[in-house]
Amino acid sequence: MAPVEIADDTFIVAAPADVTAVVADEGRWRQWWPDLTLTVAQDRGPAGLVWAVRGPLDGEMEIWLEPVADGVVLHYLVRAEAAGPRPDRQRQRRTRAWKQHVHRLKDELEAGREPGRPRQEAVKERGPTAE
Repeated sequence: MAPVEIADDTFIVAAPADVTAVVADEGRWRQWWPDLTLTVAQDRGPAGLVWAVRGPLDGEMEIWLEPVADGVVLHYLVRAEAAGPRPDRQRQRRTRAWKQHVHRLKDELEAGREPGRPRQEAVKERGPTAE
């Protein structure tokens, strides 16, 4: 077994509750990691989840959600051991796959928002501002 560590941060302009709901959806886990068996080790509610991971990876994986400005930074971390002789290839493959998943999620949750503009709900939450 060889170590595989992945760390990724993606800013999503969406309500924290919306991102939390997607991360908590077990159906999404199957889409994102179809070859892994995940067991929730820690449910941190709106702050995310930590899983024990089994399969081609054996260890721990987490998504930590950090509200920032009018969105959320989704922090993705993997600390595991990989079966097989090429952990570097597995790390690269899994990193690329995760970026595809998280970019699709970003597109889904930011749909309809004009680039460079704040999330409309965030503007309503803060109240009117002088422009």
